[in-house]
Amino acid sequence: MILLPAIDLYGGKVVRLTRGDYEQMTVYRDDPVAQARAFEDAGARWLHTVDLEGARDGTTPNFGAVAAFCRDTGLQVEVGGGIRSLDTIGRYLDAGVARVILGTRAVTDLEFLRAALERYGRQVAVGVDLKDGAIAIHGWQETTGQSVQAFFQSLCELGVKTVICTDVSRDGMLGGTNVELYRALSDQFPLELIASGGVSGLEDLRQLKALGLYGAILGKALYTGALDLSAALEEVG
Repeated sequence: MILLPAIDLYGGKVVRLTRGDYEQMTVYRDDPVAQARAFEDAGARWLHTVDLEGARDGTTPNFGAVAAFCRDTGLQVEVGGGIRSLDTIGRYLDAGVARVILGTRAVTDLEFLRAALERYGRQVAVGVDLKDGAIAIHGWQETTGQSVQAFFQSLCELGVKTVICTDVSRDGMLGGTNVELYRALSDQFPLELIASGGVSGLEDLRQLKALGLYGAILGKALYTGALDLSAALEEVG
């Protein structure tokens, strides 16, 4: 199972939200590249990053920081947030990003997702954010009426390989990840599933690994010291 330490970007800084609430934002570091290097020094091979302004507004104000991650570290970078055109996907990949995560546009426009997959293949992943059992879009500010099961089935039929699934209710709470959700999804759908939201310690990671998940994203637990990245990588990474 790959472990992906997370850097959420807002205003060029490293931040974390609580349950996706932009009014509950904590700034952890002013220098995102220094944070990425710290993760690399701890043994990380991947970095998960989200442009929170982009996720909400459909823009890419933190593109420069993401490009710097690729240029100034040896990490494989996946990025999401505000990626709603083929040109934006291309810009990120040209900057060295390994995998682009489509969220809002993938949920609302399957034909766009199909076109992205045809052009970029496995370099395109889909982010499915679940809020109170519904699929959330636009930086978790809205939800849709789509069936979660039907949407996941559509992703499989389109040939999506990698899905990052976030339980928004757990995100930033350090209360444990939603193991039952990921068990149900991994049992039903043949996807490379990456769990996100609520990972609070090694026991969470042991449970996710036991499910055979492809990966897990580590956020607030790293920033608060609840989880040591080197120890996590040694045991389950």
